[in-house]
Amino acid sequence: MTKTEKKENKAFIEKSIIHLEATGFENIKADVEGYDIPKSYLRKGSDSKITPDIVAEKNGRKYFFDLSLKSQKTKLLKTKWLFLDALSRLKSHRFQIITTRGHYKFTDNMLSDINLTNKTPIRI
Repeated sequence: MTKTEKKENKAFIEKSIIHLEATGFENIKADVEGYDIPKSYLRKGSDSKITPDIVAEKNGRKYFFDLSLKSQKTKLLKTKWLFLDALSRLKSHRFQIITTRGHYKFTDNMLSDINLTNKTPIRI
């Protein structure tokens, strides 16, 4: 989810956090009131920052979560997902995508476009 979309969809972020807490995740960080803000990564060669929507831990392993909603900025979203996937593989973390009803097809198309077909989105 891009930065402007985060402001519009705070309810979905909070719903996702509740789901993650119910499934045993701890030390949750998100850009929502009451939680710490996750670490941002500066993109080399430009001034843009990439920040995961939610970062959490479970069984000593760190998980990056990105929320997938229909967006006009598909190129930016694909870049963000590829970066988070590469980062998670480098550091033995996990990267997962969370989506909701009405956005499944969009998410599946985006994942197949960037060849991340091994990712199964969490459906809330």
